[in-house]
Amino acid sequence: MELTLMLCDGNFMAKMIRKFMAFGMFLTLLLPSAAFAAEGHVMGLSFLGIRVEFVLFGLVLLGIALFHHRTFSIAVAGLIAIGVFKLCCTSFDIPAHLHRELKGLLNLFGLLMGFAILARHFEESRAPEALPRWLPSGWLGGFVLLWMVFVLSSFLDNIAAAMIGGTIAMVVFKRNVHIGYFAAIVAASNAGGAGSVVGDTTTTMLWIGGANAFDVFRAYAGAVIALAVCGTVAARQQDKLQPLTSAGDTRVAVDWGRLLIVALMLVGAIIANILTRFPSAGLWLAIFVGAMFRKTAWRELVGAAKGSLFFVALVLCSSMMPVDALPAPTWQTTFGMGFVSAFAGTIPFTKLALVQGGYDWGFVAYAVGFGGSIIWFGSSAGVALANIFPQCRSVRSWLRDGWHVPLAYVIGFGVMLLVMGWHPHALR
Repeated sequence: MELTLMLCDGNFMAKMIRKFMAFGMFLTLLLPSAAFAAEGHVMGLSFLGIRVEFVLFGLVLLGIALFHHRTFSIAVAGLIAIGVFKLCCTSFDIPAHLHRELKGLLNLFGLLMGFAILARHFEESRAPEALPRWLPSGWLGGFVLLWMVFVLSSFLDNIAAAMIGGTIAMVVFKRNVHIGYFAAIVAASNAGGAGSVVGDTTTTMLWIGGANAFDVFRAYAGAVIALAVCGTVAARQQDKLQPLTSAGDTRVAVDWGRLLIVALMLVGAIIANILTRFPSAGLWLAIFVGAMFRKTAWRELVGAAKGSLFFVALVLCSSMMPVDALPAPTWQTTFGMGFVSAFAGTIPFTKLALVQGGYDWGFVAYAVGFGGSIIWFGSSAGVALANIFPQCRSVRSWLRDGWHVPLAYVIGFGVMLLVMGWHPHALR
């Protein structure tokens, strides 16, 4: 009983995580002497049979999974620990590595910051307030709302799409929303982003990392089936608990000028990627053009900066992992990637796949995209939704009521494999 109380104590667990991270830092300082004593600079130093880089990275992911309010500090501490180890214990050339990764990191940071402005423009257009007017009655209303989230996420950041869906659900269901339906909202946002290179951080990473936009688009073959499965079950769960009670406000006046700016930003990113493979340049050019016609919420950048730097730190950690120790890229390992990423985060596995190469990138986009919906903290959309609706912060409730999400993932992957086939190829 005492042990159980200790494990449930947030302060106690926070102290334990700090001790783990301190141990990781200590390990990076201790191992150089062991390495030099044994054989000088080595590339395959292991700890208890596991490459030390993966041990340190595992500690980072463990801390992020348990303490979402300290994710930035944990990611930075982990980056420092991994960097010190690579510098002291291996022949890894950190300056050269940073030089190779710099363009991709700047691109990712610029896109994430720009998407924060894009989401605010869409919100201030009042389009989200007008969406409920098109919801039918009965369980189909909840089902259609999930597909609205899917469509929004295809061009809007999946975090913003999930937040819009959750907010609308709280209104039309009188704040009595089933946990299984919340899980489906996250699944819908991740499914919509899975096949769009501007709809999710993971697919954006694949895009700027060299994956063709059409290859990523193939993820929709599985994502559409998966949402049809879990969406049907979740909509019926919600209708049984609380039927839809509002058709939305027909008096809302949509600001079509802001929607035009959103479209301009997306087109700018796509054109810039085709011409320069630096899509954030086109995105920001559109932002500055739009600022001449509509007031821009520049203050959104302050809040987005920390989250963007967190993702950049995770990507940099992942880029320093020894990919030669990873399993070969097959459809089986990609299938498992979806389940593992739900517990350890989608960003690191996307980067590892990019570094390793040789995957079918449509399957990777589906696996790390939709697979992150299996657990509430498996994707940034789930974490963002749980921050607003704390009733979602229960793994037990999420798995019990949202059982249809992992089932949908398996069915979607199977259909995609049968219809599309596994076609691995190199990046551009």
